[in-house]
Amino acid sequence: MSDAADARKPSGAAVEHEAELPSLARTVEALLFLSADPLSPAELADATEAGEGAVLAALAVLAEQYAPGRRGLRLRELGGGWTLASDPSTEDAARRLLSRPRASTLTPAQAETLAIVAYMQPVSRPEITRIRGVSADSATATLLERGLIEEAGSSQFGAVLYRTNSHFLKLFGLRSLEELPDVARWDASPDEQAELRERLLRAGEARAS
Repeated sequence: MSDAADARKPSGAAVEHEAELPSLARTVEALLFLSADPLSPAELADATEAGEGAVLAALAVLAEQYAPGRRGLRLRELGGGWTLASDPSTEDAARRLLSRPRASTLTPAQAETLAIVAYMQPVSRPEITRIRGVSADSATATLLERGLIEEAGSSQFGAVLYRTNSHFLKLFGLRSLEELPDVARWDASPDEQAELRERLLRAGEARAS
């Protein structure tokens, strides 16, 4: 083989770089999606632990993929950094979507009440009040109104029991309640669960007093 042919043959480093480029482009794409602000090549290089030259090559790949007319997003350079922005052709639809009333975030009291229901369901309002140490009436009513919990029969004392529903699973990206984070980090037996419930109730009563 001639020296010219050898010169045209990609080196091992070049082949490795070309193989890694699609993976780097996907990572850069994810970082741009996650960041609310434009990211500079230096910031992207630092996050990906890649050279700025490799990052610029990855951005070139993304620029081709997000060329006008191909996707609903565009790769844009703003203020010395890069960001993903909606294509101008989607502006009317985006305006209609974003103009819809949006649900407000949960207050700390509502989030605390929802967590108690999620982990101890079915649970009654008096039990929630005892655990929190303060009235749960308002928080429970709001969670019911927003469709995050629902009634699940009555306790032996006649109190209404509450549980989460499919809307709760959808909102938190769960397929089932089994995917809730294991806060205890151990598999409690029925006796241990009962003991934990009583400890929580006593803690709530102590807060109330």
